[in-house]
Amino acid sequence: MDILFVNADSSAVAYQGLAGRFSAIEPPTWSLLLAQACRNNGSEVAILDCSAEDLDSEKAVERIVKANPKLVVFVVYGQNPNSGTTNMIGNTECCKLLKEVSPNIKTCFVGSHTSALPREVLALSYVDFILQNEGVYALQNLILTDLTTDLDKIKGIGYKLEGKPKLTNPEITVPSDRMDIDLPGYAWDLLPYKSKPLDLYRAHFWHAGYNEDNRTPFAAIYTSLGCMFKCDFCMINIVNRVDNNDGIVASDSAKMRYWSPEFILNQIEILQGFGVSRLRISDEMFFLNQRYFEPLLNGIVDKNFDLHMWSYTRVDTVRERYLELFRKAGIEWLGVGIEAGSREIRREVSKGTFQIDDISTVIKLIQHYDINVGANYIFGFPHDNHETMQQTLDLALELNTEFANFYPCQALPGSSLYRTAIEKGWELPDTYAGYAFLSYESKPLPTMFLSAAEVLKFRDQAWETYFSHEPYLNLVERKFGKQQRINVQELSKVKLRRKLLELAN
Repeated sequence: MDILFVNADSSAVAYQGLAGRFSAIEPPTWSLLLAQACRNNGSEVAILDCSAEDLDSEKAVERIVKANPKLVVFVVYGQNPNSGTTNMIGNTECCKLLKEVSPNIKTCFVGSHTSALPREVLALSYVDFILQNEGVYALQNLILTDLTTDLDKIKGIGYKLEGKPKLTNPEITVPSDRMDIDLPGYAWDLLPYKSKPLDLYRAHFWHAGYNEDNRTPFAAIYTSLGCMFKCDFCMINIVNRVDNNDGIVASDSAKMRYWSPEFILNQIEILQGFGVSRLRISDEMFFLNQRYFEPLLNGIVDKNFDLHMWSYTRVDTVRERYLELFRKAGIEWLGVGIEAGSREIRREVSKGTFQIDDISTVIKLIQHYDINVGANYIFGFPHDNHETMQQTLDLALELNTEFANFYPCQALPGSSLYRTAIEKGWELPDTYAGYAFLSYESKPLPTMFLSAAEVLKFRDQAWETYFSHEPYLNLVERKFGKQQRINVQELSKVKLRRKLLELAN
């Protein structure tokens, strides 16, 4: 075998008590994309998804050694912006153990955290190679070598030269006009399953209407890559990086690339053949460019696919004239980036691109078309204080959407905020788990007025307040059922331990 793509499991550390029943298990999207691209060029590949198979590091290493691949690629991405660093938890643990058990196996890391901090990842003693940016072309060129000679001629990789990290010249990302050709779909057949394809994967609890029976089979796909916005807190565009200079962040590579609607329709048809109807569109900005989403959604309607989907949008990119089409195509949820209750803070962190003020009207408009809203909020932006964070919580309670995410603000590697934190000497997490917002070691940024512990405490109390709020529970019962209300109440009882708060007491 040429390449074994590994997705190690970080959930127990990252999610604590939420890791069992309540968390989603998503297909390893970038492992699927890279595997399909490589075997399309003749490489023999396989995928080991430890999250789906519930494998700890010891069991994973046994499987890797038995497979005896030429190269083990740890694909460390996440569908959410903070997940790339968070997923380093399990992958570094697994890779380190692999090198102890089988020192001669060659290891490689690729993903958003690696793109943000390539030299730091390559400096890890158990990492032999890294792939810069998305690594599509670099990996295919690397596997054609014997992994020991002429490495400096391969663009877009990193390796150790006399024990020290060495980055080669950058490789390009896949151009827009080559997306259908050079990223030709997903290697779904390489995923594990119990009795039918994708039955080891489960949708987010809310995506299934808080109904356990509706969570599998489940899949997630991209129709585009990247984002045109340059928000300070986000690192999603770091995988577009084509510059090895220090200090490069996601906002330096803000761009979007698209697969053709026809190509995506074919991918969905494959999933429908597997019996998948619950589908996540993972694009950061699906509701942005109607030239791409309109023909795709019309195609879904024309083909009469049976889909229960969700996608992302920013509240200021929603346009009413398309909402009926969204719902008709099967988009039942929109994940809406609202971020903060304070207009000034919203505009500051979005570099002035967030212009809308009447958020309530937009949310009600979405719901009018029978589309549920999962609202996203962040506590602890640099200028946040107790008053502005309370504004954010008050807005969340007022909007009373069908689901809400509450994040503590963190300077994620690859974001502009991370560069600012380094320049200003702000204290950052010293473990990967510190970037996981639900972990015991979670360590958000302090603000100009609040400590990191105060931000984290407010976030946890806000989460508990929202999910035990009687108007919210009434909404869940009215829309999804009495048992679903009980399920949400069970969810709200999960308590997270926090090292920062224990030290503060």
